[in-house]
Amino acid sequence: MPSSRRLRTWLLSAALLAALVASAATGPARAEDEADAGVAAVTFSDTFDGPAGSAVDSSKWQIETGDNVNNHERQYYTAGNRNAALDGQGHLVITARRENPANYQCWYGTCQYTSARLNTAGKFTAQYGHIEARIKVPRGQGMWPAFWMLGTPVDWPDSGEIDIMENVGFEPSTVHGTIHGPGYFGAGGIGAAYSLPNGQAFADAFHTFAVDWAPDSLTWSVDGNVYQRRTPADLGGRAWVFNKPFFLILNLAVGGYWPGDPDGSTVFPQQMVVDHVTVTTGDTPTGGAIRGLAGKCVDVAGANPANGTPVQLYDCNGTAAQRWAVGSDGTIRALGKCLDVTGNGTADGSTVQLWDCTGGPNQRWTVTAARDIVNPQADKCLDVTGTNSANGTRLQIWSCTGGANQKWTVG
Repeated sequence: MPSSRRLRTWLLSAALLAALVASAATGPARAEDEADAGVAAVTFSDTFDGPAGSAVDSSKWQIETGDNVNNHERQYYTAGNRNAALDGQGHLVITARRENPANYQCWYGTCQYTSARLNTAGKFTAQYGHIEARIKVPRGQGMWPAFWMLGTPVDWPDSGEIDIMENVGFEPSTVHGTIHGPGYFGAGGIGAAYSLPNGQAFADAFHTFAVDWAPDSLTWSVDGNVYQRRTPADLGGRAWVFNKPFFLILNLAVGGYWPGDPDGSTVFPQQMVVDHVTVTTGDTPTGGAIRGLAGKCVDVAGANPANGTPVQLYDCNGTAAQRWAVGSDGTIRALGKCLDVTGNGTADGSTVQLWDCTGGPNQRWTVTAARDIVNPQADKCLDVTGTNSANGTRLQIWSCTGGANQKWTVG
């Protein structure tokens, strides 16, 4: 298992301040109903808009400097926009360079590389919700990009660590998700790996890495594909330390115990490109129910996260199959996947299912002040087929009529 990024005492302040920095996105619904009564709120969002070469938003991120003695990494993290800058096209670019200016001193002497590490300590903390980043990782032996979180106040490993995504250059097709805490840290962290099919490399394209975080559970996904879930039962009696605030971290390390050093095959500079980072939280820590006809709930049949599972009406039971949260992009998510109109349909009667989140228009929804849930592409409403309140009745889209079978109470 991956070793953790232990922090030197000078790295972080113990005092952290939660902040709301954005509002939930709304879609182009019917003009008279544009007020959003969303299932969830976006509590943190950065889409890295700004002029090319400019530094990140200092109201959201702080830049760490120095080396990392604990992991024997080879880079020095620099300040300002030298190794972390916007590209003018809506991306943050973290650049690792091969260089060893004399003023960059590392644990072993003069550093051989520079890079950058950003965190939200003192600016934003999360506790529960959907935490995601869309990232294109670098490639090459010795590269170690990561998107992760640390518990507050920092007293590692007792305060906890959640690694949402780590990749090491010698595994180009694989990423890791891991938790660390008292008695299960470093190489003893608890996690799993996710690999792309057919030998595809993560460095070839952007991918969305996410954790859905609820009290006593963490669920990891890549591009909407859930690949592991962890609960206190996985810890063998050791302490679960993940029911408290954590802050976010983005960094690109070079070398270290786990990835090993770069070699002659590694071409510099290398870049970690971040398209966005968002955190959304439901009206309750675990997300919100969506109630409709006869007081029943929108439900994933059998709590089955497989693609194509029907979405239905069912007695409200508080399970994960009925906990829904709206992403910053207008998606409605449960079990790590998206509410989806089957086959990209727009006709009356097109059924609704659970599917990997693709960003397609058949997965975009607007919750209106009139309590409609509208798919803007079809300009149709989420609808209970035949106004039938029986358990298991399939949901569909239908022209908006104002009927009771199209009215929903969220959260």
